[in-house]
Amino acid sequence: MCKTVTLIFALAYLAALFLLLVGTFGWFGQERDPLAAVFLLPLGLPWNQFLDLFGEAFRPWLAALSPLLNLMLLRMICGFAARS
Repeated sequence: MCKTVTLIFALAYLAALFLLLVGTFGWFGQERDPLAAVFLLPLGLPWNQFLDLFGEAFRPWLAALSPLLNLMLLRMICGFAARS
């Protein structure tokens, strides 16, 4: 069950990251959309709340990478659950 949840989260993260890139750069004839990261932000909670601590130039990159923290935590929890 834990591996399935982790896999679903990873696939959702990849899909949201792909939609961010399509909306940001206008790939496949899509218009550029300022709300392209709307699917990426919930996956990065609660870490997105701390982005104000960093400089303006780093915030978009950190917002895109913050779901990786949740993915790493899920992997750690699955590892601990498998051992016990």
